[in-house]
Amino acid sequence: MKSSVVGKSTSNAEVTNISTHGIWLIAKQSEYFLPYDIFPGFKDAKVADILNVKLEHGEYLFWPSLGVDLEIESIENPEKYPLRYK
Repeated sequence: MKSSVVGKSTSNAEVTNISTHGIWLIAKQSEYFLPYDIFPGFKDAKVADILNVKLEHGEYLFWPSLGVDLEIESIENPEKYPLRYK
């Protein structure tokens, strides 16, 4: 018999590089690049805030101190998500 887990499901996500063009991170055994022109919420953020990322429920990346919540699908296929944060 398996126990059910109640509450938030979190796992690892890690920012591996911050450049002048965007940020690189690893989540779900894949590497992703988030360019500032598509994800401008990170451009002027503090390094500590960018590094503080969590993978929630296996599908969402969350930066609590920035208030940024991204579905991994929106990073993999940004053309399907035409609205941009300004």
